[in-house]
Amino acid sequence: MRAHTDPDAGASTAPGARQDARRDGGGRHAVVIGGGIAGLAAAHRMLASGGGGGDGGAGTRAWRSVTVLEASPRLGGKLRTGRIADVRVDLGAESLLARRPEAVALARETGLGDRLVAPSAAGAALWNRGRLVPMPKGHVMGVPGEAAALAGVLSAEGLRRVERDRDLPPTEVGDDTAVGEYVAARLGREVVDRLVEPLLGGVYAGDAYRISMRSAVPQLFRAARTHASLTEGVRELQRAAAEHPVGGPVFLGIEGGVGSLPPAVADAVRARGGEIRTGTRASALRRTGEGRWRITVDDGARGGGDVLDADAVVLALPAPAAALLLAAEAPAAAAELRSVEYASMALITLAYRRSDAELPPGTGFLVPPVDGHTIKAATFSGGKWGWVAAQDPGLVVLRASVGRYGETEVLRRDDAALVDAARRDLGAATGLAGRPVASLVTRWDDGLPQYPVGHHARVERVRAALPPGLAVCGAAYDGVGVPACVAGARAAADLLRGDTAGSAGRAADPVRSPRGGAGQ
Repeated sequence: MRAHTDPDAGASTAPGARQDARRDGGGRHAVVIGGGIAGLAAAHRMLASGGGGGDGGAGTRAWRSVTVLEASPRLGGKLRTGRIADVRVDLGAESLLARRPEAVALARETGLGDRLVAPSAAGAALWNRGRLVPMPKGHVMGVPGEAAALAGVLSAEGLRRVERDRDLPPTEVGDDTAVGEYVAARLGREVVDRLVEPLLGGVYAGDAYRISMRSAVPQLFRAARTHASLTEGVRELQRAAAEHPVGGPVFLGIEGGVGSLPPAVADAVRARGGEIRTGTRASALRRTGEGRWRITVDDGARGGGDVLDADAVVLALPAPAAALLLAAEAPAAAAELRSVEYASMALITLAYRRSDAELPPGTGFLVPPVDGHTIKAATFSGGKWGWVAAQDPGLVVLRASVGRYGETEVLRRDDAALVDAARRDLGAATGLAGRPVASLVTRWDDGLPQYPVGHHARVERVRAALPPGLAVCGAAYDGVGVPACVAGARAAADLLRGDTAGSAGRAADPVRSPRGGAGQ
């Protein structure tokens, strides 16, 4: 994965990077390979008092020292900020699911609590059959409890097809099934093409007809297994949610950008005595005769060959990079990880003079791929986040995303062509006709792992094949959203100190979310 933009703040290498005080046996040492949000969260967890969560835990730490190795010059992975027309914006993920606690808790633990902000606007739309319509309510990841909930999105025939669900015999889902295939069989393809696909595509940049229901929308999977009718199962989920309402916003941002979270976590890791080495690639991972781990590293300055010894290792890497390091000591896990596929995408961020850009109300819109447009979503960044608009009230900032699984042609276009394509679609959807004063294209090559049918079983096989003292975490396993990555990182850290509670909960419900999962 690479982002074709100038690196922003947050990367540095701690002094004394060559020092390996752990070889003297003076205490338990852990190494985290990968400096994205999962790796940083794992290191933060390992350095907490008692090895557990929060800053106030009692007891001694399980790890005397922790070193984080990041191959690139920058920390944070897909979380980063940048500037357009001198306005700071997020160039990756721009919100946190607030109804999962892990990411918001990490922000608070690392000093960002007073910068957590709710969106300034509400209400997303769907660019459906050439017009913007309000995003319907009363559904779980696009699956309605009643056909009437999708009036205005589906055709009359599509609504009648949804109503037939109650008369169909039960559909066997087995150990897993594809979201799109199952929903289409129960409710018709129009529901998938018009709503499920754009909603899931906004999370995974994937194909709804391939994505695992068990891993991506676990609440819907459970409903499908326990109810004869899918709409009946959704209504039961809705009744349960109504009986136990959760207050507060569904999403939160961070003033200054969600990309501010990795540097804050890195600072907290250093404050707890952790060492962070950027520009340092782990090239080999082997077990020693004493049952410890030896990591060969290359920081470019000495031509490679430096080594670190550790009692435990967390691999917080994309699946292909993790597979390379695991090939010698865990070949079965490496083989599984080599099979993980990724989708690439690009974000086109645009800045307009306010006098040239009158946008509809709301936070943005999703785009059903079936309509044949280039963009898959648009976010009205300045309208959604007050901190973006406040930096320059004379500007309007928005962004569009392009790229889905298997869609390679559009991403071969140069930046100027992507900007032109985004402007055409934005103009058709919103009437936006002015010329932007600035544009910025951020490419995330192989940025989003795909969760096909059987993903949960593949992850179980990977973890079962790992030797003692080794754990994995990151977007390739338990969810692609920031809270899921933080949760997986904490479970990995806890597992290495003998606490399996997080792992057990993760296996029982791999992508926990009150909204039905979707990788958050």
